[in-house]
Amino acid sequence: MALSTAESEYIVAGSCCAQILWLKQQLEDFGLKISKVHLLCDNTSAINLTKNQIQHSRTKHIEIRHHFIRDHVNNGDCEMKFIETRLQLADIFTKSFPKDRFFFLRNELGILDSQTLS
Repeated sequence: MALSTAESEYIVAGSCCAQILWLKQQLEDFGLKISKVHLLCDNTSAINLTKNQIQHSRTKHIEIRHHFIRDHVNNGDCEMKFIETRLQLADIFTKSFPKDRFFFLRNELGILDSQTLS
């Protein structure tokens, strides 16, 4: 269990990184080469954890398996980038929003309204 939001975002980013690496390998099998993938995160503390190679007292309780992302950021396989919370498109899959916010995120994702298709 995560003790802070930074730690939970760090753990989720590591899981996302593993899935991205799998997808990169699949695309390479089809002849598409992708160099560096950007992971967008709205938590600067989680981003800083991926860049810092030194274990501090505040991070020593995080299991080693969760530092997977740190190695891949260091190798250049992926890069953590900051995005404002209001522009975090992944939130549409994990949170409920008022109608106008939902429509904004849906449009940013490029998802069409089924009502306009008919």
